[in-house]
Amino acid sequence: MCAAGRRWGRRQRALLWAVLLAAWEAAWGQLRYSVPEEMPKGSFVGDVAKDLGLQLPEIRDRGVRVVSQGSEQYFVLHGKTGHLVTAERIDREQLCESEQQCVLRCELIVEGEMKFYRIEVEITDINDNAPSFKDIELEERISETTSPGSRFPLPDAHDPDSGRNSLQSYELSGDEHFSLAVQAGPGGDQRPELVLAKALDREEAAFHELVLRATDGGDPARTGTARIRVTVVDANDNAPVFSQAEYTVRVPEDMPVGSVLVTVTATDADEGLNGHVKYSFKKITEKASKILHLDSETGAITLGRSLDFEEGDSYELELQARDGGGFFDTAKVAITITDINDNTPVISLRSALREISEDAPPGTVVALLQVNDRDSGANGEVRCSLDKDIPFRLEKSYEDYYRVVTARELDREQVSEYNVTVRAADGGSPSLQSSAVLALRVLDVNDNAPVFLEERYSARLAENNAAGALVLTVRATDADWGQNARVRYRLAEGRVRGAPLSSYVSVQAETGALYALRSLDYEQLRELQLCVRAEDGGAPALSSNVSVRLQIVDENDNAPQVLYPPAAAAAAWSGVELAPRRSEAGALVAKVVAVDADAGQNAWLSYELAKATEPGLFRVGPHSGEVRTARSPLARDAARHSLVVLVRDHGRPALSATATLSVVLAESVAELLAELGSAAHEAAAPGEPAASLTRWLVLAVAAVSCLFVAFLLLLLALRLRRCHRQQLLPPDSGASRGVPVSHFVGIDGVRAFLQSYAHDVSLTADSRKSHLRFSAASCCDTLPARPPPDEPAPLLGDGDPAGALPADSASVPGNRMNIWYFDGNCFQTVKPGALERGRAAAAVSRRRLRVSLLAAAERRWSRRRRSVLPPQAARSPGAGRSGSGTDSSGGGGERRPERCGWL
Repeated sequence: MCAAGRRWGRRQRALLWAVLLAAWEAAWGQLRYSVPEEMPKGSFVGDVAKDLGLQLPEIRDRGVRVVSQGSEQYFVLHGKTGHLVTAERIDREQLCESEQQCVLRCELIVEGEMKFYRIEVEITDINDNAPSFKDIELEERISETTSPGSRFPLPDAHDPDSGRNSLQSYELSGDEHFSLAVQAGPGGDQRPELVLAKALDREEAAFHELVLRATDGGDPARTGTARIRVTVVDANDNAPVFSQAEYTVRVPEDMPVGSVLVTVTATDADEGLNGHVKYSFKKITEKASKILHLDSETGAITLGRSLDFEEGDSYELELQARDGGGFFDTAKVAITITDINDNTPVISLRSALREISEDAPPGTVVALLQVNDRDSGANGEVRCSLDKDIPFRLEKSYEDYYRVVTARELDREQVSEYNVTVRAADGGSPSLQSSAVLALRVLDVNDNAPVFLEERYSARLAENNAAGALVLTVRATDADWGQNARVRYRLAEGRVRGAPLSSYVSVQAETGALYALRSLDYEQLRELQLCVRAEDGGAPALSSNVSVRLQIVDENDNAPQVLYPPAAAAAAWSGVELAPRRSEAGALVAKVVAVDADAGQNAWLSYELAKATEPGLFRVGPHSGEVRTARSPLARDAARHSLVVLVRDHGRPALSATATLSVVLAESVAELLAELGSAAHEAAAPGEPAASLTRWLVLAVAAVSCLFVAFLLLLLALRLRRCHRQQLLPPDSGASRGVPVSHFVGIDGVRAFLQSYAHDVSLTADSRKSHLRFSAASCCDTLPARPPPDEPAPLLGDGDPAGALPADSASVPGNRMNIWYFDGNCFQTVKPGALERGRAAAAVSRRRLRVSLLAAAERRWSRRRRSVLPPQAARSPGAGRSGSGTDSSGGGGERRPERCGWL
């Protein structure tokens, strides 16, 4: 009974300790999870929000984040789900190479509450690595006199996995002379040995091929193999022997690179090749092989890379000494690294306030710190402290975490800003120290508006700036603190060239930096006026404005543009300048005209002669661009000259353009044409005859000459025809003395028409203002008239003026009457209706024509003299009226009317 009670009491105590441990972990926020290695990024680790009782809105609002120890961040907190997930793929063998249990630690920081929770994540192993040998080809040399049962150590296989996934067994295959034996090492590792099962005979077989296979315990299992070649050699009396079975050495971690850590020695009593000993690593970790180097001849182990106690505090090696006959010996080397105080304490600011209200109560948490030292022992013990005479104190939270809290109430009127210095010192000798400064502002109410440092700002910006270029920075200060002193900048609304001001420039809200949003062009915009407003973060907000003047500075970004001579092909002689051979020195030949879109010095142009066929014959005005003769042309000077004029502005760097002038020295058109033909011949492609071009030029000159002669003959013919018409007019009668004959030509023309067949009739009254028109009744039934023949019959004849149209003339088939009249600008033609419609309509038309003709003649000459109209006018048939010009004396020649259209 008593024994049972004692067992029950022990169970109660164990249960109580478990409950207390869980409560303690919960109180301190200890969480532990496990996750397999090689999981992809974003894999689930644990539900932190559920385990800590945090709501998802609190995670976003309070600024919850995960901080890992060290520089690598292996885990992050998913903001939407509250789950702890992997930040990257984790390789257990890389993180915990020689440790059986791989645990990663991190902290969950709640900045809003100045709290933290420690999280431990165990990385479990998976069978992702197969056993492997350092050398997959091994060679053993065994004497034929070796007795059966002898053992020869074989190299170990290495498997970075742990537990059942690590190396489990070895197998040997290939020959009946050998077998495999596995021995357990001091650390529980397996060491394979080659056992000679049957005596060797070199004459029977000089070589033996074996295969050594290593297998792990994973599911499925992974294997690694190595091939062993055993060479049977002659008798060898002695094997090498190390001076010590195990070498032990202690070295500080600050030993210089290249130093000899230890030298091993093995001796062999044989002579010659059998007595020559070489050293090699039989067993060494991959990490140690990168740090330690072995001299195969001397056995010296040197330091190839700096040691670090924090990365590895000891290394165990196994060396092998082998002579030329294949005999060997092994020895162990244990290297221990001693720690020195080479790491200063590191203060990590996990969470901190930058601003605190002056009415904050005592005990308010200002900052959360983590202090650690990578050294061990006394070198890793850290003490923290604060400066005196400040209203703050330091409290230890958990292990290496500390909190900075207020010790009393703050008064902004006395101190408006604190720089709290946290110092950490380790226990080494000499002691190493580090410090961190916390800047803390005391906030007050918003009673001050922002004030700009300058009353107005001005800046100069070169044109063609890059989009986003910094123009200037405006700055305003606020005497308040915290949110009340937080100044933000923005542009006042405005428009520039019809576009919003915000499309030209922008201001960075936090810094006041003014940026140009587009490339500005001085030729379009030379100055920009804007207003920047600074506004604090108080409630209500206070603001102030400042004017900014931005001047655009011109750059030499436009090359001179040549207006004359225009650009042309090199082989073309269009725009050839002609210079007489008798020109004097200084005679103007041509002028190069160029402009530059820039301004100021960048637009100043200068001209110079860059190239010339005859350099001394022409010169160019440096400022005017005028091309003048430098001397009088000589007979030996070529007829054609090509001048290249260089136009350069005065910008930095200067831009330039060239103009090519073609100048021909000639005295006549024939000489000019000959030179042009010669130039065209020279510009022709090689092998292509230029005779056709010369032939066309000659034909063009001949055609122009023929056209000129034809024009003269036409003028002469017109003059003769005019004189012939003047001779056809009747002489002046007494009744119409003083009246020009040309004013009565129309009446006689009507009579001539009535006595002829299908003739055109022209009547004129020489009236400049009055117009003779036919009514619609007399012209509505006319047909379109055909053009007059090239040689019309004379309008006036020598017949009786009193003759009339025969009665049956209208009924003759094919008779047409075209009647002309002058409307002040040109002659128009009308056609009366067909005579077949009746004589009555024709009589009405004739009466109207006579009345209109008499009225026009009376208006024209009533101002000069009175006269009696000839009786033939009353009997004339209806006709149109056309104008003709007269000379200054009232008589003279008559201008032939021009036919210009149909009515």
